[in-house]
Amino acid sequence: MTTLTLPARARAQLTCAGIRVARGGRTVLRDVDMKVSPGSRWGVVGENGRGKSTLLHVLAGLLDPDAGTVHRVGTLALAEQEMPAEDTRTVGDFVDAYLADARAALRDLDTAAQALAADRPGAGQAYTDALETAQALDAWDADRRVDAALDGLGAVSDRARPLATLSTGQRYRVRLACLLGTEYDFLLLDEPTNHLDLAGLEYLTARLRAHPGGVVVVSHDRALLADVATTILDLDPTRDGRPAVHGGGYAGYREGREAELVRWEEEYERQRTEHVRLQQALSEARNRLTTGWRPGKGTGKHQRATRAGALVRSVHRRQDDLDRHQVTAPVPPQRLSLPGLPARPGVVLLRAEEVTVDGRLHHAASLSVTSGDRLAVTGPNGAGKSTLLSVLAGLLAPGTGRVHRARGVRLRLLGQESPRATHQRARDVYEAHLARLVTAGVLAEGEVVGLGSLGLLTSRDADKPVAELSTGQQRRLDLALTVASRPHVLLLDEPTNHLSIALVDELTEALHTTDAAVVLATHDRQLQRDVSAWPRLTLTRGRAAGTEEGAGAVAR
Repeated sequence: MTTLTLPARARAQLTCAGIRVARGGRTVLRDVDMKVSPGSRWGVVGENGRGKSTLLHVLAGLLDPDAGTVHRVGTLALAEQEMPAEDTRTVGDFVDAYLADARAALRDLDTAAQALAADRPGAGQAYTDALETAQALDAWDADRRVDAALDGLGAVSDRARPLATLSTGQRYRVRLACLLGTEYDFLLLDEPTNHLDLAGLEYLTARLRAHPGGVVVVSHDRALLADVATTILDLDPTRDGRPAVHGGGYAGYREGREAELVRWEEEYERQRTEHVRLQQALSEARNRLTTGWRPGKGTGKHQRATRAGALVRSVHRRQDDLDRHQVTAPVPPQRLSLPGLPARPGVVLLRAEEVTVDGRLHHAASLSVTSGDRLAVTGPNGAGKSTLLSVLAGLLAPGTGRVHRARGVRLRLLGQESPRATHQRARDVYEAHLARLVTAGVLAEGEVVGLGSLGLLTSRDADKPVAELSTGQQRRLDLALTVASRPHVLLLDEPTNHLSIALVDELTEALHTTDAAVVLATHDRQLQRDVSAWPRLTLTRGRAAGTEEGAGAVAR
């Protein structure tokens, strides 16, 4: 019989303790503890570079940690973000590789059945063992499960199709279908929603929720985390330097993170305030020693000496107090702080009437926006959402219809992708941008805000050339340039692209409270949920644009 690796089912275990990984002299992971059991679903979050993918490699046994232990019982599969394009196999070959154990189990069962029919010695026990193995793998249903997953994910199901002829997204869907169909004890998934359409996302969500084994998913998809995760591991910095674990799913993570951040900020401010007070007390004691102790005329030498000794002792006590008090709390992470965006009550800031663009926005769209209005522009890819926002911003001329902008209105568009990176420092790019606006009379001197006040880039990152910033950091700079322009109308095209989960949550909250008008286009499912009460302008490729209005709707 073939030696096969069988799922452990209820006995499956995946644990790690004290995991530390260092690369290039930098600690990537530190003190990571996890216990993944059947039925548990972990979400792993954190800024880019926090070691999320590295942790999956450690759990899968592809990378040995520098410290800590990993214990595995059961079968396990890892879906990484990337797949090799140079694969000479067909879809059928790929499926067969994942179902090799099920195929072998059925072959062994056939062989055992033949031996049993021939009444060979030991055939009964061999048949029993082979049957138990096939049942443990549910081998008879393996192909059907993979076929169902291929269909549910919208993947290519033609077994003869070469993988090399498939797009990156299609290859990824085929692999994901194989993982779901094979029913491993543990699924380790790195950004599994990449390349999936809405139907595929819904299918993946349902399958992960129903998966009897354990799941560890690294994702920036907040909707997937909200729908699937039961526990969140946050690899972003904490007060004690240890990764934070939050129960209660994504909602519990948001509440727990906010509460912990408030405590962290309060502790840091309390320590910093006390340190400043002690520094001031020491400074005052030194001043008294050098000037304040001098007695008036006629005072005896003995009195002067006594007074000087007391002041010296006071300085020493203040110095000792300051030396004993250290600010032990690390500096808390930055929070997004939008400047006040202006309102012009009673003024129609922006109006579009029957706008189309040849080849890009086929059906006429109309809308009207005043201060404080909210509008979500929705529709499938290719319907013209980005095109409409570019027309509204004045970056693209409409083919038909017209756009009216109020005199003196400030509009700012945050596009989907960052402009070409320069070798200028991020701080210089920001300051030059504001200087141009002030010189042109668009922005008053009193409306200028410093880059550091926005909570988007650290001082260290602000001093880097833009070309050396990560994609996420460049996106933060884009957002800073947008809001620092103090627009009356904020036009946002996929604003969550490349931003961390924590920053997206903060941005979402700010969009609900700003006085500026906001026009938003997004495929971010959680953001769509968060703005579900906003009026919608729906663009389609097959029929004229239509508007669905809610309370206070202004689009028409």
